[in-house]
Amino acid sequence: MKHFIIILSIISMVSGIVFAQSQSTEDGISLTIYNQGTALVQDRRTVSIREGVNPLHFTDVASGIDATSVNFVSLTDPLNTFVLEQNYQYDLVSSDALLQRYIDSEVHLTMTDGSEQVGVLLSAQSDTIIIKRQRDDAILMIDGGNVQDVRFPNLPEGLITRPTLRWLLNAPRTEDQQIELTYLTYGMNWQADYNLLLNPNGTTLDLNGWVTLTNTSGASYPNAQVKLIAGDVNRLPDPTDVMYAEVAPTARAMDEAVATGATQREFYEYQLYELNRQVTVGNNETKQVEFVVGRAVPAQTYYVYDGSPAFYGYYSPIIDSGYGYTGITDVQNYLTFTTDANVGLGADLPAGNVRVYQEDVDGAALLIGENSIDHTPEGEEVSLYLGNAFDLVGEHIEKNFNFLSSNIFEETIEIKLRNRKSEETVQVRVPERLYRWSDWQIIEASDTWTKLDSTTIEFRVDVEPNTERVITYTVRYTTP
Repeated sequence: MKHFIIILSIISMVSGIVFAQSQSTEDGISLTIYNQGTALVQDRRTVSIREGVNPLHFTDVASGIDATSVNFVSLTDPLNTFVLEQNYQYDLVSSDALLQRYIDSEVHLTMTDGSEQVGVLLSAQSDTIIIKRQRDDAILMIDGGNVQDVRFPNLPEGLITRPTLRWLLNAPRTEDQQIELTYLTYGMNWQADYNLLLNPNGTTLDLNGWVTLTNTSGASYPNAQVKLIAGDVNRLPDPTDVMYAEVAPTARAMDEAVATGATQREFYEYQLYELNRQVTVGNNETKQVEFVVGRAVPAQTYYVYDGSPAFYGYYSPIIDSGYGYTGITDVQNYLTFTTDANVGLGADLPAGNVRVYQEDVDGAALLIGENSIDHTPEGEEVSLYLGNAFDLVGEHIEKNFNFLSSNIFEETIEIKLRNRKSEETVQVRVPERLYRWSDWQIIEASDTWTKLDSTTIEFRVDVEPNTERVITYTVRYTTP
């Protein structure tokens, strides 16, 4: 019913809903956000509790809350304050909800031409309102686009303005108590975003890592202490099966805090980043905080010509001489650096997107490639595909295919690499997958090669400016 406006004639009914919220003061919020769309909220408040059995109502909770994960505890008197009942109510006021509640009740419609219709609401679906008119019992079918507003005599019971948690407590005395509310909510996520500035020679880079928080949980969290968990935490596919268990942080802290906005430490089998100051995470907001910085990190760019066929496993010998032609001519450009402390960045890198820039002759930083990385611990190598080199071209050609006997055959491959750069000599890595059968032997090769695994060899050759470099090799396969 988005084409017309609903106006409540008795606003005090809405005020009554707000009055149901118990008087409380905020003592502190802690957020632990996982990069899988989930957050753990710990909300401490001081509330007024009466002696005996009495209700306690909380609004300002996330609409994405997993109600089965809610944990309520009194920090003031945990042994004598009991939760008898817990409810989560989320039937919020909306145009559709109000109209459906007023079926068989009297409504007042003001039309776009200024006329009014009064009658009993029979149906409100698909932007069409059907009423039984009061003055003559006529049945009117009214297009919602012609309705300016709908007036109701009051707000029906059961509708609330905000998601609300409601408890029934049994307390020993009337007093102010500090309580802690803990729950899981969906709609919160974080990821790492990295900006890399490569120096003009491609030998070092500067790295800035940013935490990007996204909150669509339906609630805001003022002055929250925020922790971020990097790693693949297993979650049950059915949210109703989620259970909350509090784990004391026994993690090893780093020797010193990161000089940016977060402190990193190990936590169980994950990495934990804790923001060094409280931040307000607003609903429907994206916030960025810098968490890692690296300067003059050693780096290397390299090229790869991968023109051989993809390998899907050995099932039977492939003896079709024409099989495996790919037509690939692109030469790929990569950037690599290490997260090792001795010769590289010296930091763990959570999964995220990476944007690589390089300075032009006028000092302007231009984008040269984007990619993403998985969770990368300290001491590992990062290799980023940036794009295809414009001035480099490759060809992959089968020159010969011969059967020496019924179970032995040979194949000769020729690889051509052309460097159209005017001044720069480049090294190109050429992986070759020996896909025809598992029993293979390199009989002859024009250049030195390295065995990468049981199915792959690699050549590394230098190609001078404005020249063509040719690699040839012959492989012999022996089949059962």
